[in-house]
Amino acid sequence: MKICAIICEYNPLHNGHKMQIQKSREITGADYILCIMSGNFTQRGEASILDKYQRASLAISAGADAVIELPQQFASSSAEVFALGAVKCLNSLKCVT
Repeated sequence: MKICAIICEYNPLHNGHKMQIQKSREITGADYILCIMSGNFTQRGEASILDKYQRASLAISAGADAVIELPQQFASSSAEVFALGAVKCLNSLKCVT
């Protein structure tokens, strides 16, 4: 089983994001696409256009198989902390290939 993870915000999700999900599956040959996404607040600390449940639902509709929330202390930090927190969370799952 091959799992590809995408670190994202999708605020809001658009056709480019849909293509990202599709191409990620295609290029990696992954069986599953897992998105780790910010919650109700973006990396800039602003409220998201849509709440986290709506954004997660849209990601699933666009082809993701699962969405997990990036903890807020990482999600509203600098790009480096955002990415590092997401990678640490994904590594702790021990399933992303």
